[in-house]
Amino acid sequence: MKRSNLNILIVVFLIIIGATARIVNAQLHVPNVAPMVALSLFSGAIIKDKRGLAFLVPFLGQFIADAYFQLFTSTPGFYSWVGMPFNYAGLLCAALIGMYMKMKPVNVLAYTIGASSAFFLISNFGYFMEGWNGYSFAGLSKTFIDAVPFFKNTLLGDMMGSLLVFGGYFLVQMGLEKKAQKVKA
Repeated sequence: MKRSNLNILIVVFLIIIGATARIVNAQLHVPNVAPMVALSLFSGAIIKDKRGLAFLVPFLGQFIADAYFQLFTSTPGFYSWVGMPFNYAGLLCAALIGMYMKMKPVNVLAYTIGASSAFFLISNFGYFMEGWNGYSFAGLSKTFIDAVPFFKNTLLGDMMGSLLVFGGYFLVQMGLEKKAQKVKA
């Protein structure tokens, strides 16, 4: 299979996984465990040659799940035109971070923590911009303090997601290399 076709297949797979993970997560009532940042990081790391596709993965995964929530559940999918763009920006930032990652297991761990932290800061700043806690340093502090329990879940979901997608990718790569060596022999 050509590399460009493989990238398209990876993109479609990641979009489906991202949207499905968010929907299932909401049904399980476990806030923020969907590995959207991990999928964003992975798409940035794997699809470096077509940056538009790398950014499309997190955007479409999030958008499809938001549309599903909006149209088929009582959970608002598109909840705030002030804060919501920050969530999308946080995911796009994770994809950008992934584009600079060297594919090594220790890097996957560090970059997952970094991308999850960046998403935490960006998305919660969006929540602050909605004004729920006021527009002051105290309001900003309260916003981030209140979000810490959600960050724990986000980090857990992203760590598990990174383990699955990067680990699976490494295993597939090893299998393909062994297969190629057998063909050469």
